[in-house]
Amino acid sequence: MSSAKAHVSPLRIGILGCANIARQFVRDVAPSPAVDVVAVASRDMEKASAFAKAHGIRRHYASYETLLTDASIDAIYLPLPNSMHAEWAIQAAEAGKHILCEKPLCLGLAQARSMFDAARKNKVMLLESFPYYFQPQTGAMLTVLHGGEIGDVRSVQACFGFTLSSPTGNIRMNPELGGGALLDAGSYALSLIRLVMGCVPSAVMTDATWCASGVDISATATLYYADGRRAQLSCGMDTAFHRRATIVGSTGAIETDYLNHTSAQVGSSPYGYLPSQLRVRRGTANTVAYEDIVCGTGSGFRFAAEAFAAVVSAKDHDAIGRAERASLDNAATLESMARSARLGDRVTVEV
Repeated sequence: MSSAKAHVSPLRIGILGCANIARQFVRDVAPSPAVDVVAVASRDMEKASAFAKAHGIRRHYASYETLLTDASIDAIYLPLPNSMHAEWAIQAAEAGKHILCEKPLCLGLAQARSMFDAARKNKVMLLESFPYYFQPQTGAMLTVLHGGEIGDVRSVQACFGFTLSSPTGNIRMNPELGGGALLDAGSYALSLIRLVMGCVPSAVMTDATWCASGVDISATATLYYADGRRAQLSCGMDTAFHRRATIVGSTGAIETDYLNHTSAQVGSSPYGYLPSQLRVRRGTANTVAYEDIVCGTGSGFRFAAEAFAAVVSAKDHDAIGRAERASLDNAATLESMARSARLGDRVTVEV
């Protein structure tokens, strides 16, 4: 998506909810001239008031519905639990607000279609936000891929895992709120696979480990493509942090950490953001050395918000259309992965 550098009037954003991720989002976008967080809503007035005061937000509301009636708001940022994304994205669209929605977009393909249908009907833009997707590093990776520097992509392996330090009460452990490793960490790895492969797999086979609450605490999956390519995905919420992808082509390979938020060097970020590696092997032999590609760094929240502001300002429906296709593919694939894990069998992906 295009840069927000030419954007003049900032996109005025309201936030639905006061989750920790919303706090990080507000903090990181605050310096941006392209966006302006002007309001926040919570079902708890005291919580909304405290959030607004802590982050210098001008208005706060005691309900999501009230925020959506604020005519001065152009768009909303939606960081609510996964199970609430579809409902509130549709309500925001009906209120005439553009929507920047946290990943995963929703709980399945039917919900995803309903969300995009509502956005089109009400002439607003809906974008699923994976912060790493908007990093300069991801753009550099795509330049290498589209430039044919590693030939035709044959396979992708992508992983993402972390430890839940306090799982009790965490929404990721609640199946009714759309918890589980696949929807959380797995959605990131899948989005990277979809970005590289450029299409939906024809079938998936998933194996998951289930915890007492009923969510998948970890999972691995193989994705099968109609043209014979393969991808492998692993995710977990019971491991040390790891996030890595290997992309293998016919004449080379790419390795990347695809981090959400990046810094130029260790210790240079006040928020603990780390450097994210992107390296390329241009050749087929093991004697060909990998070359590091150095890119711009920063908060993926800010990059995403600025990209969203740019496409809204430019009315770039082509860019939103491409993102919609990827989101629909991801929703269908995640749904099929979950079904495969429950059945213990290979499942066809239908979009």
